[in-house]
Amino acid sequence: MNKAMKISTGILLLTFLFHHTRLFAQSGNTYQNPLPVKFGDPYVLHTRGGQYYMYGTGGVAKNGFAAYSSTDLVHWQNEGQVFYAGNKNGWSDSTAAWNGAYWAPEVYEHQGRFYMFYSAQWKNNPNREVENFRIGVAVSDSPVGPFTDLFDQPVFDPGYPVIDANVLFDKSGRIFLYYSRCCYKHPVKSEVADQARKKGWFEAIEESWVYGVELKPDFSGVIGEPVLLLRPPVKMDDQQAAWESRSVTTREVNRRWTEGSVIFKKADTYYLMYSANYFGGKNYAVGYATAKSPLGPFVKAANNPVLQQNTDKGGVVTGTGHNSITYSPDGKEMLCVYHARTLATGDERVVFIDRMKILKDGRLVVEGPTTQPQLIPGNR
Repeated sequence: MNKAMKISTGILLLTFLFHHTRLFAQSGNTYQNPLPVKFGDPYVLHTRGGQYYMYGTGGVAKNGFAAYSSTDLVHWQNEGQVFYAGNKNGWSDSTAAWNGAYWAPEVYEHQGRFYMFYSAQWKNNPNREVENFRIGVAVSDSPVGPFTDLFDQPVFDPGYPVIDANVLFDKSGRIFLYYSRCCYKHPVKSEVADQARKKGWFEAIEESWVYGVELKPDFSGVIGEPVLLLRPPVKMDDQQAAWESRSVTTREVNRRWTEGSVIFKKADTYYLMYSANYFGGKNYAVGYATAKSPLGPFVKAANNPVLQQNTDKGGVVTGTGHNSITYSPDGKEMLCVYHARTLATGDERVVFIDRMKILKDGRLVVEGPTTQPQLIPGNR
C-alpha cells in the first residue's frame, strides 16, 4: 500500500470512528466523569426496589444533607435536602466550627426503614473543643426523608472526636460500626514525625486512626470496646509510608489521615478501603486492607494506593478519596464512587464513578480516575 492510500485509509477509519462514537454517545450508552453532582464524601444506596440514592457532604444542603436519585448511576435528579439538624431530636451544634460539620452521611435500608449515619459537632462541649465531632443516626420511612434523629444524642461517646461512619450488616446477623478517630490533639510518635521535626517542618504530627466496634441491634450504643484496625505507618521503610505520608513530606500540613473507611466482603475476605492524606489537597488517595474477620486483624495491600491523582500522567484529576461502593443495575459490575477535583473545578469537590474489581488473586483494582467517555454501568 502506497503512502497516499495509507493516508486515505487512515482518514476513512478516523471518520468512521468519529461518527460511530458520536452515534454511540447519542444513544445514551456512555457517560463521562465528573458527574454533575457537586459535593464530597459521596455514598450510594441501592434500594431493594432498584433505585439509587446518593448522599454527601455540602452541596445544596445547609445544616444537614441533600440527596440525589437515579435509575442508572449516570443521570441524577436533585431530591433536595432530606435531613435538617434542627429536627425534634437534634443533638448537634450548627453554630460550631465548619457550620456544625455535617459530614459523610451514609444511608442503609434495614427492616423496612432507612437509617442515616453521619458526623457532626456535638452541642455537649463543656471544654469548648474546636473539634467535638460525634456520630449520630437518623431514621426515615423514605430514602428522601425527612430523616429524624433516632436519639437526642450521638450513638456513643468514645472520649475523642470521631467522623466518617460506615456500617456493616454482617451475614452473621451482627452489625459493626467503622469510624475514624480525628487527628485533633492526637500527636503520634513515628519516624515520619521525627523526620519532620529534624527538618524543621513541624514540631509534631497528629494522626487519625480507623476503629471498628459492634453496634447494638437498635443502634442505641455499642457492644464492647472499639478495636484499632488501621493507622499510618510508624517506620519509614514500611511500604505504605511513602504514599500515606505525602501531606507531611510535601509540607502541606502536620497531619496524617486514615479515614473514610468502607467495608465489604467478597468470598471469605473482608475488604476495608480507606483514604489517606489531606482531604483538601492533591495527595488525597485510597488504599485498602484485608482480613478474615470484621474486626481484623487487617493487613494493608501491597498494591496500594489503588486510586490517586493522575496529573503526573497527563491527567487533570487530583484529590481522589472518601469512596463508597455500589453495583451496576444488573449486579455484575462493582463500582467505586468517590469525590475528586479537576483542573476545571478547582477546589470544588465533584463526584466520580469508576469501575472496580477483585482479581482472581484477591487484589482490589480501581479503574480510575477517568474523564474519558465510557460505557454506562452494566453495559460492558
